[in-house]
Amino acid sequence: MIRALLLIFNGSRTWETIKNDQHGVGRISVSFLFPLLILTSLGEALGLLRLGLERGELTLRVVKPDPGLVTRYELLQVTGTLLIVYLGAVALQRIGASFHRRHSYKECFTTLAYSISPLLLLRLLDGVPSVPTWLCYGVGAFLMLSLFYRSIPFIMRPDPSNALGLFVFCSFLLLMATGLAHYLATLVLEEKLFAQ
Repeated sequence: MIRALLLIFNGSRTWETIKNDQHGVGRISVSFLFPLLILTSLGEALGLLRLGLERGELTLRVVKPDPGLVTRYELLQVTGTLLIVYLGAVALQRIGASFHRRHSYKECFTTLAYSISPLLLLRLLDGVPSVPTWLCYGVGAFLMLSLFYRSIPFIMRPDPSNALGLFVFCSFLLLMATGLAHYLATLVLEEKLFAQ
């Protein structure tokens, strides 16, 4: 979690450290992605269970959600994030190849795993009923794209003439994937999807 904060506040130095570390997919998953995902999901779930969530169309009221509902919501969030990172790395590798540069799966995975961290951190605020969920997503997505933009020259090292095109195309796909995952999770929380 500390590295995720360092990426936001001291991005260049942290990306340089990540590049020099040369960790593999397994190590990044176990030491960074899984702990961050678990901690933020547990924090968000705890916030939802203790503080409640807002319901109602005209008059908003705070209600305590069912623990089963929160579990389904968090499972969908975790599954969506893992799919975006692991399958997104394959997509990023293929898209990078279309820009005349071969990227390893490790480079693409490293780029996505660390770039998505602000979105995961801001899920903690999703557990507070007075904070709109789409505000959390919007700020998280902005910071995610900022980190993604900075990661491309450090980790993937494309040709400078292709770097902007790679960023624009991949960031559009990343926004679509994370937005869809967030929307589906919101439907679960509103009991419009996978309701019991």
